[in-house]
Amino acid sequence: MLSRRRASPADEGVGAAPGAGDRGPCREECEEAMLGGDTRFVPGTARSALAHRSFRTLFVGAFLSNIGTWMQQVVLGAFAYELTGSATFLGVLVFAQLGPTLLLGPVSGLIADVVDRRKLLIGLSVEQLLAAVALAAIVSTDDPSRTAMALVVLAAGVGNSVFMPAYSALLPALVGRDDLAGAISLNSAQLNASRVIGPAIGGIAYAAVGPGWVFLANALSYLFVIAAVARVAMPAVPAPDGERGWRKLTLGFRVARTDRVVGRALVTITAFSFFSLLWVGQMPVVAAENLGIDEGSSAYGFFYGAFGVGAVVGSLAIGTVFARRSNAQLVRVGLAVYAALLAAFALLRNPTLAYLTVLLVGATYFGAITALNTAMQSRLADNERGRVMGLWMMGFGGTVALSNLVFGPVIDQVGMRPVMLFGAAVAAFLAWRVADVRTPEELGAAVAAPTLATTLE
Repeated sequence: MLSRRRASPADEGVGAAPGAGDRGPCREECEEAMLGGDTRFVPGTARSALAHRSFRTLFVGAFLSNIGTWMQQVVLGAFAYELTGSATFLGVLVFAQLGPTLLLGPVSGLIADVVDRRKLLIGLSVEQLLAAVALAAIVSTDDPSRTAMALVVLAAGVGNSVFMPAYSALLPALVGRDDLAGAISLNSAQLNASRVIGPAIGGIAYAAVGPGWVFLANALSYLFVIAAVARVAMPAVPAPDGERGWRKLTLGFRVARTDRVVGRALVTITAFSFFSLLWVGQMPVVAAENLGIDEGSSAYGFFYGAFGVGAVVGSLAIGTVFARRSNAQLVRVGLAVYAALLAAFALLRNPTLAYLTVLLVGATYFGAITALNTAMQSRLADNERGRVMGLWMMGFGGTVALSNLVFGPVIDQVGMRPVMLFGAAVAAFLAWRVADVRTPEELGAAVAAPTLATTLE
């Protein structure tokens, strides 16, 4: 039988460096006390998470690195569509970038649970740095090879597919279970703040100096996260769970099957990402086809940035304004509002209104997903977190890659509007019938907890 013991805050190993014994957490807490006096922030809020020095260090390093990542991502999509005029090729690149997350999710999660995370994160950052340099060299030629572009993006995608579960599994150990909600909210906020800054800088730089220099800037940005990981007092690898062989690899699936919240969260994120987030990967097509915005202009960079502004607001709100609200309620309300806004966005033809609408879409999208992630992670023990987060990354990023590959040719034939409206309908259905992530305790002892298989029926 699968053990579902929940680690207590004392089990989290906050900020303890290997070999530091029991003095690691105390040392950091005492240092914070001297710096901040007796001030105590409300547990679970963004401010409380920032009180942890190790988390602050990694937070800043990841933020600066992600600015470069989003510079490259927005410019790569615009350059690929400008080069080919094909939503199909754009879908291929999105699949190369995110597809490894779908294919390697369980393996990546297992690696995150058993390997020294400092060495793993630094090594993967170096690999992605080299991939960005290679991509810069390819696009700087007179006739860039489409095949070479896809292969380099695939290499970076493989590295990112292993990096993200390890990084996500690390955050709770840096702040402790009580401040998990604030840490997840802040992590989503920094990712989306970089989604604002990166595209804005990338769009201007693309028009001024071309894509090659943008990709080189992204390569340099990996130095920030490498330096941050090297400085952080890394918690020890979680204790072994006693599983072996195939059972060790598939533990995440068994957690999803036996835990109602985890199962429903994974089903929701998978369906939502496949059907309702397709348009994000096809943003250059949305801008050009629906709104008449040139995908190679700075206006496109600001359009993408408006979406990121909304995402920052939505993700930060979960750890501040809505820190004391039920995550289960926030998920369902957020998805319902997102569905309505996405339908309106799909029908728009006015670029000015589209900037505001895409900002609101981004806010509800990331608000709902941050609440969903928080609800799920609050149910996990440390020695299973990496493998479950591997499944989350499969559902969140991997299915977006698959949907872009599948629907790219459809978009070339029928356009973006019908696909976006269908995605809005799916989001509304999920809010109504699937995305109920209340715990068994919240539902009442008399309510039987459905399994993952039941949820899919």
